[in-house]
Amino acid sequence: VLKLIRAPEKFPYSRTDLHLLPAGTLGNQLIRMLDQKQLELLPYYAKHDIKHLLLNYDTTDEGEVCLQCFMLGNGHISFPVLATVIFGMVTMPEYRSRFKEAYRRGKCRTAISGWDWFTLLDRPLEELIQKIDQPILHLD
Repeated sequence: VLKLIRAPEKFPYSRTDLHLLPAGTLGNQLIRMLDQKQLELLPYYAKHDIKHLLLNYDTTDEGEVCLQCFMLGNGHISFPVLATVIFGMVTMPEYRSRFKEAYRRGKCRTAISGWDWFTLLDRPLEELIQKIDQPILHLD
């Protein structure tokens, strides 16, 4: 249903394509992460997996909610983000402090929701992480 509403962009690369990218690039690190965790490269969820890698949130339930809390703090408001954050806050109270920290982290970091994710695959992962981790100064 969400695919019909949002019409997500299909990932244009194969596992082989990603393996052929230079070591240390976002695309190569993405496929290494998927291989290590024995996960499939899903054509409509690769962008999501890239966020896990760039934001350093694991693919566990806790990591998923942290990622969505970051995105909410970073200004990305959507039904999946809100549903995941609410679900996590209600069902995983033991991680609430981590969720709040992820939200605060997202609030003061470079906005990433408008990034053209698939054009970044040949860029060094560390360079992109540093770009995200540059705090935004709020003059309130």
